[in-house]
Amino acid sequence: MVAFLLWVILFVIAGPIALLALLLFPIVWLLLLPFRLVGVAVEGLFALLRAVILLPARLLGHRS
Repeated sequence: MVAFLLWVILFVIAGPIALLALLLFPIVWLLLLPFRLVGVAVEGLFALLRAVILLPARLLGHRS
């Protein structure tokens, strides 16, 4: 009987939280999308800088 009551309490507490998470996930994803795009751009910039800095070594035949 105690186990059943614990399951009912868990269902009452976790059910609304699960629905709230299901509804808020797309909104949060849309809000974080610009930060992902900035991250991709910054990563590309760092890759370009690394390629420019390592270009003389690659031209001289250094293998990484």
